[in-house]
Amino acid sequence: MGDKLRSGKQIDKTLRDLSLKKEAPKSGYVLLVLLYTIAMFGTIFTSRNGGRIIHMFDSDIPFSAFAGVFSSFANICIISLVVLYRKVGFITSLILLVSQFPMLVVNIFLRHNLNSFPGFFMNLLTIIAVVIIYVSHNKVVKYQQTLRDQAVKDRLTGLPNRFACNELMADLIKRDEKFALVSVDLNDFKSINETMGHDTGNVVLKAVAERWVALSDALGNDINVFVARLSADEYLLIISGYSLSEEIDNIVARFKEELEKKMTVDGCDFYITACYGITEYPKDDTVIDNLFLFADAALHEVKRLGEGSSVMHFRPEILNTEKNLETERKLRHALDNKKIFFNLQPQYDINHNLRGFEALARMRDSDGSFISPAEFIPVAEKTGLIDRVDMRVFELAVEFLADVLRGKKDADLIISCNVSVKHLMKNNFIDEIKGILVKYQVPASHIEIEITESIMIDSMDKALERIDEIKALGMKVAIDDFGTGYSSLSYLNNFPSDLLKIDKSFIDQMNTSESSKQYVAAIVTIGHVLNFSVISEGVEDESQIDTLKEIGCDYIQGFVWGRPMSADDALELVFS
Repeated sequence: MGDKLRSGKQIDKTLRDLSLKKEAPKSGYVLLVLLYTIAMFGTIFTSRNGGRIIHMFDSDIPFSAFAGVFSSFANICIISLVVLYRKVGFITSLILLVSQFPMLVVNIFLRHNLNSFPGFFMNLLTIIAVVIIYVSHNKVVKYQQTLRDQAVKDRLTGLPNRFACNELMADLIKRDEKFALVSVDLNDFKSINETMGHDTGNVVLKAVAERWVALSDALGNDINVFVARLSADEYLLIISGYSLSEEIDNIVARFKEELEKKMTVDGCDFYITACYGITEYPKDDTVIDNLFLFADAALHEVKRLGEGSSVMHFRPEILNTEKNLETERKLRHALDNKKIFFNLQPQYDINHNLRGFEALARMRDSDGSFISPAEFIPVAEKTGLIDRVDMRVFELAVEFLADVLRGKKDADLIISCNVSVKHLMKNNFIDEIKGILVKYQVPASHIEIEITESIMIDSMDKALERIDEIKALGMKVAIDDFGTGYSSLSYLNNFPSDLLKIDKSFIDQMNTSESSKQYVAAIVTIGHVLNFSVISEGVEDESQIDTLKEIGCDYIQGFVWGRPMSADDALELVFS
């Protein structure tokens, strides 16, 4: 296999066609030949005509004086043909110039017209000039072509690169021709480089390109597949000439099948696979940069999903995954750089006496902008980073509590911290919170751990064991968002909780729906029967407070009496 892959016929033709669109039009070639012919007839006519046409400066100007003008114009046409149309123009110029010699020879030697001598030598000198111009210009053109090849082709494989893809896509869009963009990434190619070396890896990359170029040529003229290499193990297919979108899958399947055939390099057999992300113009978008983005998004999604299908078409919802990946990146950066912080929302008893605060996770981007918990908490739970978020907020909350107790030792204050079920059930959870309590020398009785009802689903026995361990430390336990998930009175009866938290969704409808009001009242009653205190979240106006007082709710949390605040503001509230 050579140092560079010989490009396929279809790919070369496409690049050549794109290049030719920037050259002089064929109509210009015909026009120059026509103008040259007219100029030559003008030269012959004026040189043979002995008449006078203009009287100027007390003398008559003969027709023959204009022969030089026509001759010069003809030479300009000849030079233009050579410069603009290169080889074709050069050959045409030689034919036109050489074809005049027989006539000149006849005029000189048979008709004894010595006036043709200047024309003979002028033609001869013009031929020499044309040859010099053509040779010199050809060197410049070849140099320009080399530069263009470097600009539009990948140096390793000889395949077109991203710049060439941009040019082709722009041309297809200009002609309003639909096409599909397929982003391809070879699977586990890094392992080939690491185990066999980069030289072997390069041979594999060139072999992949060679297979696909051959397949592209074999597809025929109806379907055109433009194969390109973007970087490392990333390739790109631009498919055009199809009628139905279903044909795209068939074409990609053929390229997939060709790739996965056994490949032998230096006596080693390789079985290469890849993932494919597909987007279509104009179905998905009409902007080139967006099409690249969407193809990559589909590719990343199919790689993220792992096992199963290796081909995916772009769907708008995939961008949510891309956004989640970006949020995950920001979250990791925030955790590593301690940009996860907390706010404290006050909790009051029904008579407006401060019970304590709920610690709420907050996050800032690297530029200082605020990122909503609704955006980063689900990502943290999905990626397993919620443990780190929980412990970061827990430590900040315990540190805040230590500051309060240093200034007010008898403060009867509860700090409530959320803990994910998966984190709670981990073997090292108790050791983690013990370590923080010891570090800040804070009594566990001031800490409340909030968990959701979903803890009852997976393993009730293990959940009860873990909650017993929390209670044994002296901490309180609250069931968060009660009524929105899995509920069982038999479980609750054995559940060692201290507090039920009624979700905001029920509080919002409590004063507009009698059934919602009765539901809230029922939760309060159940809580009291089971010896739990009850707190209502999301209370936003005084009328809701009146209703909660009426049905016997114990505690209030919501904007009506306090929004989430900074630790400094919370300290001021405690000591006021």
